[in-house]
Amino acid sequence: QVQLVESGGGLVQPGGSLRLSCAASGSIRNVNAMGWYRQAPGKERELVARVGNGGKIDYTESVKGRFTISRDNAKNTVYLQMTSLKPEDTAVYYCTAQIVMTTSLYVTNYWGKGTLVTVSS
Repeated sequence: QVQLVESGGGLVQPGGSLRLSCAASGSIRNVNAMGWYRQAPGKERELVARVGNGGKIDYTESVKGRFTISRDNAKNTVYLQMTSLKPEDTAVYYCTAQIVMTTSLYVTNYWGKGTLVTVSS
């Protein structure tokens, strides 16, 4: 089985920084794209950032220049370094990954359970 576990969420003041981590574990043959989505109160889930297996990175415009996504392929881990945080960044952040299990030839999308980021004075 495959599991994604996020960590690093919490309460931070506006202008502060926070780093989220997400580690994939289990019977993994290959990890393709990894990324972060978020869902703010009363809003739909949106893409925050993603990085492909080949290194292609996409950010939503609202975080561009403030957030940085990176990955460690050896550890099957993706990070989201968040700086200059704003109250509107408050949301549950979800990790996602495209994974091929050792027992499969197919790519499956996996999701973490989410970690809450609250930006408030």
